[in-house]
Amino acid sequence: MIASLAGRVRNREAGRIVIEAGGVGYEIFVPLTTYYRTPGVGAPVELEIRQVVREDALALYGFATVAEKQAFDLLLGVQHVGPRLALAILSVLAPEDLADAVANGDVERIDAVPGVGPKVAERVVRELRDRVGALALSVAAMPAASGGIAAGANALLDDALSALVNLGYKPAEARRALEAVVAGAAGDGIEALIRQALAVLLGEK
Repeated sequence: MIASLAGRVRNREAGRIVIEAGGVGYEIFVPLTTYYRTPGVGAPVELEIRQVVREDALALYGFATVAEKQAFDLLLGVQHVGPRLALAILSVLAPEDLADAVANGDVERIDAVPGVGPKVAERVVRELRDRVGALALSVAAMPAASGGIAAGANALLDDALSALVNLGYKPAEARRALEAVVAGAAGDGIEALIRQALAVLLGEK
């Protein structure tokens, strides 16, 4: 069972990273939070890995922090939540946000993630309510996200827009949310921009 993987980035696109280690390229599916913490092609990288074996496939899922990996494992324990939906949830809700939503019974916040739906959101809250305490403790050990990127403002907006559309938001609504927060978030990097835009889309602002 692969628990972690260190190597160099061979390919990188939203939701998917290929890491080359020992002459082998490993395809790893990641939440957007991890994707935007991953360095460019050719740079060294190390990810926490969860290997998921199905009857018809073997897939690797990668995370920048132990807390994200733990949140992924908890979500997989919820009925009707598979790996791809778990990644979608973690692309919108950081582990601390997920723990907070579950602890407070905030079904609407989880339901707002594209592709979840109210019934699954209710299951997440109900089935994880007694299990998020350990997640909350591990969140404290999460490293701070690196801020700032080398791209200009237009490229920053384009990348953030693409990420939001990949999550299932319509281009027009995603652009409106980005325009509402770009002035205050652009200097903090793309992850901060996406998070603040998601807050607008989820009705938190």
